[in-house]
Amino acid sequence: MTQKNKQLNQIILDEIARITENNSVNGQVLEDFAFFVIYNHNKKLSKPTKTQQSKKIKPLTLSQLKKAVYQYFEVKDTTELKKSDAFKMAISVWDKLNLSKRESWEIIYRQFIGILPEEDGEIGKDCINGIHLFKYFRPYQVFGLEPKEASTQDIKKAYYRLSKIYHPDNQETGDARIFDRLTIMYKSITMEFK
Repeated sequence: MTQKNKQLNQIILDEIARITENNSVNGQVLEDFAFFVIYNHNKKLSKPTKTQQSKKIKPLTLSQLKKAVYQYFEVKDTTELKKSDAFKMAISVWDKLNLSKRESWEIIYRQFIGILPEEDGEIGKDCINGIHLFKYFRPYQVFGLEPKEASTQDIKKAYYRLSKIYHPDNQETGDARIFDRLTIMYKSITMEFK
């Protein structure tokens, strides 16, 4: 008996024999596959290497967020920021931000400075092309286009491709929230061409 057969129990071997007999399948291929599954199932996950660990980006600290916002609005602290006319005008479209909470600083950073390092290339339910649709308004990135190179036809094609996926009538992948957000993005960048 081979090493592989020692690890495959009789139930698995009987099932392989049954499948082989009824379906004209090569039994050795099934045994190899069963051994592969068992071997990899029993294998312990290895610890991440230093390069894998370094790829995980730490979130900015609150003081780093504040510093970036201060630099953007050319102020030295929160008191000066609150008095800044540029800042007041910039945030006037939002409900009151609470500058004692990290979330407010993140909102400001996302809107005026860029993508938070830990959110760059984000994946998940509300993400397309590495952009979280409800945290960022980055139509060109979401549509996978270069702003300076994209024609109205390119934008239209990209929008239609995504709208087929996320249209609420699509029972498998439809999502009304995402579809509405894509439509707003599409309208905003097509207005640039008018």
